Amino acid sequence: MIINNVKLVLEDEVVHGSVDVQDGVIRTFAQTQSQSPQAMDGEGGWLLPGLIELHTDNLDKFFTPRPKVDWPAHSAMSSHDALMVASGITTVLDAVAIGDVRDGGDRLENLEKMINAIEDTQKRGLNRAEHRLHLRCELPHFTTLPLFEKLVDRELVSLVSLMDHSPGQRQYADRSKYREYYQGKYHLTDEQMVRFEEDQLALAAEWSQPNRMAISAACRARDIALASHDDATPAHVVESHHIGSVIAEFPTTFAAAESSREHGMNVLMGAPNIVRGGSHSGNVAAHELASRGLLDILSSDYYPASLLDAAFRIADDARNAYNLPQAIHLVTRNPARALNLSDRGTIAEGKRADLVLAHRKGDHVHIDHVWRQGKRVF
Repeated sequence: MIINNVKLVLEDEVVHGSVDVQDGVIRTFAQTQSQSPQAMDGEGGWLLPGLIELHTDNLDKFFTPRPKVDWPAHSAMSSHDALMVASGITTVLDAVAIGDVRDGGDRLENLEKMINAIEDTQKRGLNRAEHRLHLRCELPHFTTLPLFEKLVDRELVSLVSLMDHSPGQRQYADRSKYREYYQGKYHLTDEQMVRFEEDQLALAAEWSQPNRMAISAACRARDIALASHDDATPAHVVESHHIGSVIAEFPTTFAAAESSREHGMNVLMGAPNIVRGGSHSGNVAAHELASRGLLDILSSDYYPASLLDAAFRIADDARNAYNLPQAIHLVTRNPARALNLSDRGTIAEGKRADLVLAHRKGDHVHIDHVWRQGKRVF
């Protein structure tokens, strides 16, 4: 397969040329036009590496599209997978929550069904994107470690993150934001909300630190990439670094992001944060970190189409320290490197032919086609 007449977004530059794919890998690329009559005309669009998503809970929406609605597993997986590739994502780590029982049990009940669906469809070659697992471990609960130990040796586990959403710290250092979010989400009275907070604080005091140490030790022993989550202070970062974290997911302050970089951790922020212009929790905005060059990886989190949109917005914003290739690294090369996926993430000879063809139409970057390992999947 030859894709002709495209702007190739390479590691350090954008060149106008063509790419030749054979047996699922990039054989050659050139700054010239192919003369082959079989070559596909890219019509001057950008040709990018396939996007790599490290943290999305998008699959939840398809398993439980409405409260108390339980959707058939393979249908849910197929719809989720289709949305991923339509967003340009060719490698996705589906995040499943362990120990987070605050949603009335839906996530817990769906956990095994979701993981089985991911594994089965991936093994049978039914997915258009490559799906892996990200275990999101909510530390303040007695169920977390037993569930983690049950799941950690599953073949597709590629990332583990350590979360603590208890009130008064990290994402919810402002307890009024905590009350606003959870009281609204669960329709609690003031009295019920007080009891809810007290319960969460008690769980955190008993379980957070023991679970943090046990889970991080298991990841180090298995060489599984570890991520911190919502670090707010340099002290949080030092602890995360000490237990082996290589990714800092959603640091909530500039000081935490800066400290994460100083300790060699990849700073990951939400692409929706870029598109919306700020954090829905009132924490540090991703564009503020981008303006200081403190952003390494973007995640679509809850909105898959935000990933490519955010990368182009960062490149377009003159306040930021990223040109287009550097901005595209945030959703391709950098997440690949963080997981030691050396076969993808860049347009280079011998790399997987995971590719995205896109054009700008007005203010929107429109995805035309997506290939995974040379096979067109969108």
